[in-house]
Amino acid sequence: MNAYESVINKLNSLNIPFEIVEHPPAFTTAEADSYIVGIEGVRTKSMFLTNKKKTAFYLLIMDGAKRLDIDLFKNIVGANKVKMASPDTLLTKMNLTPGCVSIFGLMNNLDKDIQVYFDQDMLSEARMSFHPNVNTKTIFVATDDVIRFVEEEGFTVNIINI
Repeated sequence: MNAYESVINKLNSLNIPFEIVEHPPAFTTAEADSYIVGIEGVRTKSMFLTNKKKTAFYLLIMDGAKRLDIDLFKNIVGANKVKMASPDTLLTKMNLTPGCVSIFGLMNNLDKDIQVYFDQDMLSEARMSFHPNVNTKTIFVATDDVIRFVEEEGFTVNIINI
């Protein structure tokens, strides 16, 4: 079973409805957005971050149109330095490559050592969009179901204002 099929099987097992849009490979939020114009749902930006010593890992989900204030985020998580995790770390922790980061990579984090953060501003939206572990599709899921998915995977959802 491939990475995409695993996501679909998991969502189906949780009775979580979704909508899929297939498109050419998209490596940036802006590129992905160009393929889903007019479809209801907040466009998310999923960032996999780590501290300086690579002892703490963070998955930050925020509105794709918003810029990350990295200094504010490091203060929220209590780290001296926070940066984007390397492709190798991303592969090790989530079994994903750059351009495919999303909540669905949590399925591959057997150590359950990733802290998950959602920006509060987008939680009032009805749906969110993500890559389902591949960058040739975008999946739309109800916001409540996104939170439920993360919790069903064994992670705590941290809501922050960033």
